[in-house]
Amino acid sequence: MANSTSNVATGKPKVGGAFYIAPAGTTLPTDATTALANAFVCAGYISDAGLKNNNARETAEVKAWGGDTVLNPVTGHTDTFSTTFIEVLNTQVLKLVHGNSNVSGTLSDGITVNVNGADLNHYVMAVDMILNGAVKRIVIPDGQVTAVGEVSYTDADAVGYETTITGYPDASGNTHYEYIKATT
Repeated sequence: MANSTSNVATGKPKVGGAFYIAPAGTTLPTDATTALANAFVCAGYISDAGLKNNNARETAEVKAWGGDTVLNPVTGHTDTFSTTFIEVLNTQVLKLVHGNSNVSGTLSDGITVNVNGADLNHYVMAVDMILNGAVKRIVIPDGQVTAVGEVSYTDADAVGYETTITGYPDASGNTHYEYIKATT
């Protein structure tokens, strides 16, 4: 197969929303184009840094007598995504980063956020993007925010929740799925 510039792409968010969350146990999407189930809600804008995925494998080097490396079995696997949610007035974002039970109210009536060390909720997550002539959907069957970075309040930058999301294995052992389809 020869090189082809048509296979080179940038990742842009789908117009109208790109990052969606649904309660744990929601039926997973199985392709790049089928409309998401009604249970999915948009988590709004994310920063221009986009979405990053770190799919890390840990291995244990096995050496033979004489020092040759003869095997590198996988001893661990961590699948994390990082992004910064910038719709800080969106109650879905607040629930994602603080926990469902720690956020109450509406913006018009007043929102209360309880900040504590309680475990955060697990969600099904879907990220829809455009890749130069194709669409791509990443589906995280069991995702949880496992870290929230420092929040900065300045008059020069958007306030945002820099998050690390960990994908846990589903019943098939997969931490996320990727679906790609050419657009017409």
